[in-house]
Amino acid sequence: MTKRCDHTSVGMLVWKENELLLIERKKPPFGFAPPAGHVDKDDSFEVAAKRELEEEVGLKVKNINLLIEGRKENPCRRKDGNWHYWKIYEIKTEGDVKRSQEETKQAGFYSKEKIKELAKRTEDYIKGEIKEEEWEKSPGIEPVWYEWLKELEVI
Repeated sequence: MTKRCDHTSVGMLVWKENELLLIERKKPPFGFAPPAGHVDKDDSFEVAAKRELEEEVGLKVKNINLLIEGRKENPCRRKDGNWHYWKIYEIKTEGDVKRSQEETKQAGFYSKEKIKELAKRTEDYIKGEIKEEEWEKSPGIEPVWYEWLKELEVI
């Protein structure tokens, strides 16, 4: 049975020097994105952020700082999952990246230049110049994260 969307999401920006931690999603919506997920039944957005970060990349939170929040129209694979209220955090972590084999194809730290290359691919996808099948095999930044990273002036 498909879970119903709770319309709440968290995203975590983890920087190492000048590189941002991104995962490539194994499940829809496809694309590269910082670790993120639904709040579900967690007590707070902050608790969800800590849980998702550990689930997706095996990192523990040392410090959490809210950067931005707001509603975005963005699909997820859950029933009625067509929009989310997001809280995006900058996170200081401890431990080593150990990506979820179930949720991610890969995880690593990316330079702003590489992120801009992925963003260009997203722009082409949004314009319809990249077909869905090709996107799934070789995506850019997940479209909702393209919006957030533009607002946060990462790209």
